[in-house]
Amino acid sequence: MKRLGLLCLCLLQFSCSSQNAEKINGVSFVGSRDAVDQAHVDPVLRVNANYAAVMPFGFARNLNSPNIIFDTDRQWYGETRRGAKQYIELLQKNGVKIMLKPQIWVWRGEFTGDMTMKSEEDWKALEDSYSKFILAYARLAEETKSEMYCIGTELEEFVKNRPEYWHDLIAEVKKIYHGKITYAANWDEYKRTPFWKELDYIGVDAYFPLSTERFPTMEELKSGWQPWKTKLAEIATTNGKPILFTEFGYRSMDYTAKKPWLVDQNDMDVNLEAQADATQAIFDEFWKEDWFAGGFVWKWFIHHDVSGGSKDNRFTPQNKPAESVIRKHYTTLQESKF
Repeated sequence: MKRLGLLCLCLLQFSCSSQNAEKINGVSFVGSRDAVDQAHVDPVLRVNANYAAVMPFGFARNLNSPNIIFDTDRQWYGETRRGAKQYIELLQKNGVKIMLKPQIWVWRGEFTGDMTMKSEEDWKALEDSYSKFILAYARLAEETKSEMYCIGTELEEFVKNRPEYWHDLIAEVKKIYHGKITYAANWDEYKRTPFWKELDYIGVDAYFPLSTERFPTMEELKSGWQPWKTKLAEIATTNGKPILFTEFGYRSMDYTAKKPWLVDQNDMDVNLEAQADATQAIFDEFWKEDWFAGGFVWKWFIHHDVSGGSKDNRFTPQNKPAESVIRKHYTTLQESKF
């Protein structure tokens, strides 16, 4: 009975807070070789996004390397501190709120969730290196008054093997940065992440498998969401924190909802309708929920005019029907506030 009362109290808390909370209607604003200008920001405004994730990068040589290399002259401008600051300031000038989301790229694109050290010495070296990376950008988040800071993306083995380090890291970040904090757990990782109660949002990169069909119907997509949705609602209630999709999106290709995390199937046929339908389904299923905070579309390139398009089977919705779905949904939500 006590547990039931606690669950009801958490749901009431979500309900009351959500009535006054604006959903996060975000885009993942990809770092480029170039500085941004107003022409690069205007397409973000046209889809009525109220948030952008700005993503500087650090690099690791392989999955067993303890050294995170970041903010160097060899990186693209938008992946450095100077570039991230310039992106943030221009977006903010246009009224777009910011999630600063520093990420790691492992050489050859290996999955960051598999990063594992071979010795205690290497684990400690990784902790030291990663702290320098994350605390440096925590200072930038504070300097720019960014609304949100993401302390990591898809680092399951690192979290699993060094849980005390992560508790300490969160405490150190909070000494520097005074906005909202999250972590971006992979879709199959979030249930095991041990520090949600110390953060403001339960961040999930929402690449959940929904359908094995080549041309999934809207009904199949929505049905595919139901078991995942139940689990997400439960963890939100248990932790008393809203779910935030730190990344969500689909490739414009056949079988788009079968394994939405895949990035290496370049030979798949273009399927613009499947991407648009899957995007609509995620809006329909989540944006009305009290325990859901919103999310960030993956991904949005600064050179809008030459990004995406009808022959592209990658994630970006730019210049595809999915962009119209996003614009319509974000605009409707914006208008409903008034």
